[in-house]
Amino acid sequence: MKDVFGIIAPHPPIMVPGVGGPDAEVTAASTRAMAEAAGLLRQWNPDTIVIMSPHSPALSDAFVVETAPHLGGSLSHFRDPDTRLDCDGDPELAERLLQRLDERGIPAVDRVAMPALSSGSLDHGVLVPMSFLDPECRWRLLVLSLSFLPYADHRALGEEVAAAAADLGRKIAFVASGDCSHRLKHEAPGGYSPRGEELDSELVRLIGSSDFDGLSNLDPDLIEKGGECGLRSFITLGAVAQPAHARLLSYEGPWGVGYLTAVVNEALVGSTTPASGDKGGVPGAPEPPIVALAREAIQRYITRHETFEPEPFAEEGLPARAGAFVSLHRGRELRGCIGTIAPTRDTLADEIVHNAIDAAIHDPRFPELTAVELGDLDIKVDVLHAPEECILDDLDPAVFGVIVSSGWRRGLLLPDLEGVDTAQQQVSIARRKAGISPEEGVSLERFRVDRYA
Repeated sequence: MKDVFGIIAPHPPIMVPGVGGPDAEVTAASTRAMAEAAGLLRQWNPDTIVIMSPHSPALSDAFVVETAPHLGGSLSHFRDPDTRLDCDGDPELAERLLQRLDERGIPAVDRVAMPALSSGSLDHGVLVPMSFLDPECRWRLLVLSLSFLPYADHRALGEEVAAAAADLGRKIAFVASGDCSHRLKHEAPGGYSPRGEELDSELVRLIGSSDFDGLSNLDPDLIEKGGECGLRSFITLGAVAQPAHARLLSYEGPWGVGYLTAVVNEALVGSTTPASGDKGGVPGAPEPPIVALAREAIQRYITRHETFEPEPFAEEGLPARAGAFVSLHRGRELRGCIGTIAPTRDTLADEIVHNAIDAAIHDPRFPELTAVELGDLDIKVDVLHAPEECILDDLDPAVFGVIVSSGWRRGLLLPDLEGVDTAQQQVSIARRKAGISPEEGVSLERFRVDRYA
């Protein structure tokens, strides 16, 4: 098997600005997630993108493989003729896949050989995600249609996609195009079902915990009444990219349809941690390992109630032990923040794991984080340098955090927080956090942080 990078991508035409106009802003979380996935895809730089779309012409008893050398289409059916793709296909990979499927006894047909299937024409299940992921058509494209064959056959298809790519030395990315439930609200396309939200919670839980095998074992009644769309695409991706390790990027359901975006095997792409100063990477780049560890700790606990002992960090510049704060945001809203001023664990990695879980479930200001919230969760990790005594004039809230102490009471405020522009504001907020009145005398300490995001 070859290494495969994967993406789960929603496909509502309304999220394309040329279709949705101002309404496209409603799916801003999905748009941001697709931009992040596109950045990772550019770094992966595949030879070919293989995409499975629930809306490509399909047969109930066989898979359809597109062998055309050129593919094209636009969103003109959605009143947006300007969003158009004209891509090169990959007939060689398509033919090799058909060969392997035939040898394995898996029913599959060549789309070119069946005129009724409109070979070479791209449907919106391809056009929407690819308009975000590869609008310039820089990579070859191979389109697959799902079928109503058993899930086991979809897993077998995925295995043969990876094997065919390995046969030809192709570096591929696999895009599983598909939405989640179509029945989240009364105005949804499939009408309302209370099982729609249940289905999407299960999809978020299983994909968030990288349990692609579990997708094949979902309750058939839940699948039917929940109104799934992309389940077969997701199952196929899990087999193509095995062992598949997923990270949720977003989940939302603004119009009664669930939109989930995730990346699979991003570790193959590599990781980026700047050498010094703000350690926060660049938009579209993989998360720094320290943030990825915090996210893994939260996902494993929320989806499986599982904790683990992490390996110590091997990266240069990270201390063996240190105090650390983990801050969680959804959009611009704080969703949890817990930390330690000084190290309490044997390693920094262990400090991060415990503080991340505490931020998700033990911040008294918020209810416990839910699985549905994992998809659009922003995480920052601040690793604290040793504090030093100071006076008010020594503080700069853009550079230094502050610790305010009076007897046993201590209040801490991290540096570079939105809306905190002066040392006086910084100290006042830290006083309130510690329950220290403005009239009481205090001692001050300042500290720097390395911030990872």
